[in-house]
Parts: sequence; structure tokens; C-alpha cells
Amino acid sequence: MLIETGDGLVLVDTGYGLGDVDRPERLPRFARWTIRPRLDAAETAVRQITRLGHAAEDVRHIVLTHLDYDHAGGLAEFPHAKVHVYAAELDAALRPATSKERLRYLPDQWAHGPDWVEHTTRGETWNGFSAVRDLPGLPPEVLLGPLAGHTRGHAGVAVNTGERWLLHAGDAYFSPLQMAERPSCPPATRAFQTMFQADRAARVHNLNRLNELARSGAVEVFSAHDSTEFDRARTE
Repeated sequence: MLIETGDGLVLVDTGYGLGDVDRPERLPRFARWTIRPRLDAAETAVRQITRLGHAAEDVRHIVLTHLDYDHAGGLAEFPHAKVHVYAAELDAALRPATSKERLRYLPDQWAHGPDWVEHTTRGETWNGFSAVRDLPGLPPEVLLGPLAGHTRGHAGVAVNTGERWLLHAGDAYFSPLQMAERPSCPPATRAFQTMFQADRAARVHNLNRLNELARSGAVEVFSAHDSTEFDRARTE
């Protein structure tokens, strides 16, 4: 998600980057064989941003929902940006404590030495969510809130468009069916979420809170892995 502010651009997550396109072998083998990501240079964030008429240097801030390889692969294309992330997430990526963490994070993606800006989970209450905070250098219309579960330091990013709030929930859920009045989840998606969760209790708790928020209509909620949700949030 790209946000235009009066002082440059803010990018929420980066997706795969040019380094992943050029060297797909650096991605986990299971991802290349089972998920089979479409590694197309034209779809990387930096190429899409330049097609919009901006330069990579216009991206002043990157806000990460988390540091999984499919969310942080493009960091190297924006070396001048400040990269906002929860301290717990950065610690998990730099000092993985489990085999799951060693698998999900790819140090090659941040070998250039990003300008990390670490945040703690302290803040104000926002639409029933606690510890939501604004970010230094960003307008108050962009907020960061903890959504731990999928990873240790997973975050949600809320944006006030002036007409309504949007909430980028990252990988806190994967299917729009999980936001329905009677939530459900495809079996393969449920298995994937369970396989990669860092904290099941936290993930389920935050999933239920997101479902309540989405059904309230107060905020447009979307995940990182369903383009139809994002398209609807962007156009409605």
C-alpha cells in the first residue's frame, strides 16, 4: 500500500523485491516449490512506484506489518527510507529463536543495512484496539498497532483517508471469509495459518477483534493476500 503525504511517500510492506526476482534461489525451497510466487520485476514495488511517476527516493518511510520474506523483499530498493517495525519483530528477524523463525526471515533482504526505526507496543486506544500509536516523521493519519500472532511482532497499519479509516492487517488473516458475519476459512488456508503462527492464542484473539471491527463498518479492513479486498477498500 502506497500513501502520498505532503512530505513524500509512505510504503506499507514491500512485497518481493528485485533481488528476489534476480536470485529466486535465495527464497525458501518450499516456497518456490509449493507457493510458486510469480517473481515479475514489473510487479515489484519500486517498478510500480516509478510507473506512477515517482522516484524510489520519494519513499521516505516504509512501515512493515512484519518481516516475512514476502513482505520485506524490496527493502533494498529503498535504502534511504526509514523502516518502521516493532522491536519484537526486528529481534525475531535478527536473532531467530526457533526453527520457524530461521525459516521465515531472510537476512539477505536487509543486508544493505536499513535505517531501522524500532517501536514498542505502547500507545492509545483506537476502535477497541489498545497500544495504537502514531509514528515519528509521519502524519497523524498513519497509525501502527500490534497484531501479534502470525509473527512475534506483527503489526497492523491504519490510514485515515479523510473519508474513512483503512486498516492493513497484513497476515493477521488470509481469507475474506474470516471477516464474514459467520466466519469460515478454507482448509488449506487454515492449515497454512496454523503452520506458520508464532502464537496461536494471540493470533486467534486478534482475528476475532478484526472480525468484529470489519463487521462494525467503522473501518475498512483488508489483508495482505487478497487483492479484491484491497481493491474494494481503495475504491469504495
